[in-house]
Amino acid sequence: MDDENRRLWEAHAPWWQEHFTDGADPEYEDQILPLAVELSAGCRRVLEVGTGEGQVARAVAGAHGAAVVGLDPAIAQVAEARRRAGGPAYVRGDAAALPVGDGAVDTVVACLVFEHIDALDGAIAEVARVLEPGGRFLFFLNHPILQTPGSAWIDDHTVDPPEQYWRLGPYLDETATVEQVERGVFIRFVHRPLSRYVNTLAAEGLMLERLLEPPPPPSFLARADEYDAARAYPRLLVLVCRKALGA
Repeated sequence: MDDENRRLWEAHAPWWQEHFTDGADPEYEDQILPLAVELSAGCRRVLEVGTGEGQVARAVAGAHGAAVVGLDPAIAQVAEARRRAGGPAYVRGDAAALPVGDGAVDTVVACLVFEHIDALDGAIAEVARVLEPGGRFLFFLNHPILQTPGSAWIDDHTVDPPEQYWRLGPYLDETATVEQVERGVFIRFVHRPLSRYVNTLAAEGLMLERLLEPPPPPSFLARADEYDAARAYPRLLVLVCRKALGA
């Protein structure tokens, strides 16, 4: 992770912890955490890349009794993860240089983190390196149609009846932006089309087994009437990959 990105995450870790953990966010509570537990069934040795304050790592460890290590580049996140404890071990580290031996884990989880990583190729190569042959990579992303710069909900009152739809920006362009996600909170995002992810995974012997595009959970849609149109658009993308036996 570059210095600017690390600085932003150190500064805004408390914002993330307040708004997206410990039951505060319905998409994590009702969709992401249950999916992480379901898809990691049978795991024994797990590495979570970009663990934040550890909520996914804790859920997986608690559900399966696995040995889980959560890794994050931000000191503020690792410190809070250790304070909340819950079973996993937590270390500070970078996705492009994982402090784990070759073939040391049977499952790698990355949850809404690779859209903040510049070194995609190096980070995916590291995931492949630390996985044992036949191991799983559970790859959660903000859906690329949601992350494309210039995209937005449009309320079109030029037609009768008025329409609400999602305007998609330049989807095929790989673009890094720093976005103000809340007053005074700036986060860096890297948009990539889906093909960029899938082809990079395949090049490292991580073969796609399942692709999930679940609709937003009802608890999210219930937050505001204007979210109703969002039920037809996926906000989350989950790629379940398996490391080839000969890789």
